[in-house]
Amino acid sequence: MPRIINNKNKIVARKQLRRNQTPQEIILWSKLRNNQIKYKWKRQVSIGSYIADFYCRQKLIVIEVDGSQHIDNKEYDKERDLYFLSIGIKTIRFWNNEINTNISGVIQKIESELAKKPHPSPLLKGEGESNLTPALS
Repeated sequence: MPRIINNKNKIVARKQLRRNQTPQEIILWSKLRNNQIKYKWKRQVSIGSYIADFYCRQKLIVIEVDGSQHIDNKEYDKERDLYFLSIGIKTIRFWNNEINTNISGVIQKIESELAKKPHPSPLLKGEGESNLTPALS
């Protein structure tokens, strides 16, 4: 079974996105990195054919930071969110403006989601690698 998380085919795109973060992604990353909110986060993680802005493996949560281009991409975002949900990953979305004007509220919402118990995930141990033992870590 191919890897679902961080497929090697997407490594160039992931690196490029990390090098070219938006100002809002930089602000949010400064609050998430180094376990500042008690969980490890990774940025620009490929999940299936998509690349998520931020991903917490322990809690199976993706955070997306949306700019004005997402107003025209609602169907794509919905499809992406449904895919993530189908493999047990919850998506939280924030508008750039929310991060610019209310970063403390954004962090509170993230912490609130982290406090919830994760829902069961069909992700396999090793996050999609060829191992048939379910993992909930």
